[in-house]
Amino acid sequence: MTDDVRYEERDSIAILTIDRPDKLNTLTEAVVQGVADGIDEATRSARVRAVVLRGEGRVFTAGYDLTAGGDGGWGSPYDAPSVPPREGAWDPVRDYQFMNHNVQRFMKIWHCPKPVIGQIHGFAVGGATDLVLCCDQLFMADDAYIGYAPSRVYGTPTTMIWIYRLGLEHAKQFLLTGEAIDAETALRIGLVSRLYPAGGLPQRVEEYASRFQHIPANQLALNKLLVNQAFENMGLRTTQLLGTFFDGVTRHTEEAYRWAESFREKGFREVIRERDAPWGDYGERPRERKPKGT
Repeated sequence: MTDDVRYEERDSIAILTIDRPDKLNTLTEAVVQGVADGIDEATRSARVRAVVLRGEGRVFTAGYDLTAGGDGGWGSPYDAPSVPPREGAWDPVRDYQFMNHNVQRFMKIWHCPKPVIGQIHGFAVGGATDLVLCCDQLFMADDAYIGYAPSRVYGTPTTMIWIYRLGLEHAKQFLLTGEAIDAETALRIGLVSRLYPAGGLPQRVEEYASRFQHIPANQLALNKLLVNQAFENMGLRTTQLLGTFFDGVTRHTEEAYRWAESFREKGFREVIRERDAPWGDYGERPRERKPKGT
């Protein structure tokens, strides 16, 4: 485990909490590894029947930390290239290896033999969706949002479970636009299981998770494996390979370079605001937006 992710067991429930509230629980190497380690620990625990993944503070997580500078603390588990790269060069193979390392750690949630419930409050955006959509069920605060704004510039989903959870129409609706999905919409289109007022969300999630203690662990493992296998038969692994590779491509286009460079000129918050303005911020309910042309 790492300092940025807390692990605790409450009777039959393992609770994983991303604990970087001052940074909106953004994803770093320590956070991604901490979640993976926590899933491994919950898998090993004989008394744990279900896992809850949540975030500390006012949001679940705001996705990857794009403000860390340098390598963002990620480092690399791979060997250096055989020849020194020229300035500004992009190695697509190393990029894929790097991002796929994150995908494999996110997918520990998918492979965990115990049900994992994602608890979304505030918002879950960008890379946060690559993490949380690996969960078996999603419970959401009724004022929360989820979405993949980087589809507008600088990213594609890497675990790419959107299409399998939403179907063709809604996957295109929200991935082509990067539009925020409010809680009511998320429930209507089948993206989440339950909605609760934000203040009561943690208690209701734990109450639900505790019910799994009455089901044999082997029964849970086999039913989860059976459902997951159906989606893997539909090409999930191939889709993830392309999504992870394409993510690297989108971060190395001329448009992406200029977008990232504008952080220094305008500041991170202003650049994000300009990107999201045509579609609405993740703190604004879509139904409260003014109609176009007014």
